[in-house]
Amino acid sequence: MAKIGYARVSTREQNLDLQIEELRKAGCEKIFSEKKSGMRERPELEAALEYLRPEDTFVVYKFDRIGRSLKDLLTRVSSLHERGIKIISINDNIDTSSTSGKLMMHIFASLAEFERDLIVERTTAGRKAAMAKGKKMGRPKIKRNKKAKATAILYQKGMTIDQIQEQLGIKSKSTVYRFLRMEGLEPTRKSNIRNKSHSRKTSYT
Repeated sequence: MAKIGYARVSTREQNLDLQIEELRKAGCEKIFSEKKSGMRERPELEAALEYLRPEDTFVVYKFDRIGRSLKDLLTRVSSLHERGIKIISINDNIDTSSTSGKLMMHIFASLAEFERDLIVERTTAGRKAAMAKGKKMGRPKIKRNKKAKATAILYQKGMTIDQIQEQLGIKSKSTVYRFLRMEGLEPTRKSNIRNKSHSRKTSYT
């Protein structure tokens, strides 16, 4: 039934002295602390959570020390409760094992749900407004392939499909045809045969 503390600075200008002092006053036997802010990884927080045992009390100076968002905070609190660990926030004056503390957590959960619903509602409204203005939703169209333009230029110069395929390193003839259609050209096998014949005659003269 130990009290384990955790302290973390929120900006570079702050130091940990105030938080650590308050955690000691609260009776913490062991204190984990992070001296860097804005880190995605919080090794000392993870170490503290791993160190905790059932019936322990996890003490923080403020709830925002252990959660980047309300959703993140509630997830951590719920996980600790499932392990039989209660949480105390000194500055927020909340003990999650007390009646008032449980009420506050229910309020936080309601706020988180409200926030999620609000985001969904705004996103849906934004999509409808965009569609009403004629905007297409989804991914933007990909710009024409540079190879498609090169394919069209070579074809118009009289090169055959096989020659274009070899010249540009295109894997299949169907891709060559597709590139030509992308550039507004409609090649036919018949015209391609004529081009081949013309190409062979030219090569022997």
